[in-house]
Amino acid sequence: MTITTSARVAAAAARPATRPPNRMRAWATRAPLLPALVFMIVVTQLPFVATLVISFFDWNALYPKDRHFTGVDNYREVLTDPDLRHSVWTTVLLTVTVVLVSLVLGLGMALLLNRKFRGRGVVRTMLIAPFLVVPVAAALLWKHVLYNPEYGLLNGLLHYVGGPQPDWISDTPLLAVEASLIWQWTPFMMLILLAGLQSRDHEQIEAARVDGASDRQIFRHLTLPHLRRYLELGALLGSIYIVQNFDAVFTLTSGGLGTANLPYTVYQSFYQAHENGLASAAGVLVVIGSIVIATFALRVVSSLFREEVSRA
Repeated sequence: MTITTSARVAAAAARPATRPPNRMRAWATRAPLLPALVFMIVVTQLPFVATLVISFFDWNALYPKDRHFTGVDNYREVLTDPDLRHSVWTTVLLTVTVVLVSLVLGLGMALLLNRKFRGRGVVRTMLIAPFLVVPVAAALLWKHVLYNPEYGLLNGLLHYVGGPQPDWISDTPLLAVEASLIWQWTPFMMLILLAGLQSRDHEQIEAARVDGASDRQIFRHLTLPHLRRYLELGALLGSIYIVQNFDAVFTLTSGGLGTANLPYTVYQSFYQAHENGLASAAGVLVVIGSIVIATFALRVVSSLFREEVSRA
């Protein structure tokens, strides 16, 4: 009993020696990150706060002295004005169409590249290339090389087979914008889904084949459930970009023919109508929508990391 008690006393006396980390040491480890934090706050947060403040004012740049506080009137106008509501609907339609079609095409390409065949590396590089093109350059490529009614490649092929010669941008403006964005974002979806396919449990798939499961059954009951998180991640990340897309709309149609989305409407309100308050309110709504989508994206990414850690 005496020996045990002495050992406990000695152990208790030794515990205070393991003190928590020094507060100064903790700040010293964080100090290298402080310049980046200050830079991020100055570059991103302060302009957003200024935009938020301006959104509550009736502020026309042509009449800088005639500005006054209006509360939420700018937000009310953004949500009730027919043109602005149409731009919101165009943004939603453009985002949903591009993301869904890109996911379907990306899944097909990922299934193709997941198989071993000669020249797979070359094919993969060629399929990834559209995503690496600068957005403005990609829009100009579609506008002049493909869509041009006089010398465009699409009308050239139709002329070769004796088909009609449509003016693609004038006849189908929204479809023209969607096609250029789908071409550029399908490789991104393909890369995400290809990573998901290569992370499958191959022993489980082989066991299913031994049990007599067909390729269609394996895809339906094993592959698709495994790819659910990757499909969600691709949809969310793609939505974050498409909601804020400006390059394709500005380059292809200049916002005309019913293709003006919310970012282009912000540009029109600010640079053409000089309505700083109204443009700021529309911009704040775009940021809020992007933050909501990004929150779900981060949750999906964290769940994917947890799954990978649990497997390891």
